[in-house]
Amino acid sequence: MKPAFRLFALFIFALTITPNAFAQWQPQTSNTTASFRGLCAVSEKVAWASGTQGTYIRTVDGGQTWQAGQVPGAEKLDFRDVEAFDANTAYLLSIGNGDASRIYKTTDGGQHWTLQFKNSEPKAFFDALAFWDAQHGLAMSDPVNGRFLIITTDDGGATWKPQPSAGMPPALPNEGGFAASGTCLLTQGKSNVWLGTGGASVARVFHSTDRGRTWTVAETPILAGAAPAGVFGLAFRDDKNGVAVGGNYEKPALAEKNYAVTNDGGHTWKLIETNKPNGFRSGAVFVRGKRGWQLFAVGPAGADVAEGDGAFTKLDGENYNAVSFAKGNVKAGWAAGPRGRIAKWAAATGR
Repeated sequence: MKPAFRLFALFIFALTITPNAFAQWQPQTSNTTASFRGLCAVSEKVAWASGTQGTYIRTVDGGQTWQAGQVPGAEKLDFRDVEAFDANTAYLLSIGNGDASRIYKTTDGGQHWTLQFKNSEPKAFFDALAFWDAQHGLAMSDPVNGRFLIITTDDGGATWKPQPSAGMPPALPNEGGFAASGTCLLTQGKSNVWLGTGGASVARVFHSTDRGRTWTVAETPILAGAAPAGVFGLAFRDDKNGVAVGGNYEKPALAEKNYAVTNDGGHTWKLIETNKPNGFRSGAVFVRGKRGWQLFAVGPAGADVAEGDGAFTKLDGENYNAVSFAKGNVKAGWAAGPRGRIAKWAAATGR
């Protein structure tokens, strides 16, 4: 091949490479075999994850090294959600019936943990935790006496107060949340919060504009009608435009009714039957790169990414439970899964 023609061929090849050709999840060493479902990226350097056997992990150097630890006295708990604000401050939520549902907080990078909340309601089972800022947050439990239970804090978790049940629409028979990735409960802006459900005849999304005091609810077209089916993860890029992901977690490769979108803040939802994730997905997140929005979705059958409003591209077939990016930073994203799996996103050039 003549040199000039070779250069021309290489130029044409470069033009045909997709934006994600060199983008991938890069495995990192978590130093534990715990299974992770809680994940929170704070910055390019700082991230936290949480999981079984009372385990948490933290990195302060972009994942080059991870510190793994167990919360004292919580070795039998499963931390399904973590919310972090910096290298020192993080909240953990454990799931389970009765007093197994708890919230812990550290302000010194995990050296010490304070038990802030221990559930005393025998019928409650907490699923997720979310914050608007370091002082204001909420947690949700599966229905108690026919309505989802919401507790809130306005003082950084020093006190947690239940919200009046009158502000919450009645739950459907067998309806509940999924403690699968920490994203069935999602905050946005200064006062918005959404809650995704499943397990009932229809999968629904609840919405509050006043930090969880009062709620409305809307049906979604996400797969429903069975205990393992419904909305598992929510992601919003602003107060109007969002997505719901899910499906049936017992059928991880099934891509049936697993993706719906809203452009009116969750009042109505539209099923997307093409250009959707490649299987059941438990978590999703929006991130804005140099060329616009990207939407990441993960689940036991792999991970996908969509550019703008385009089709999803499957990234790999690894088993992930959760995905998180620090706000506005495509270089600050991680995915987590079973048996200590943690991976950092390596963005393509120009993203």
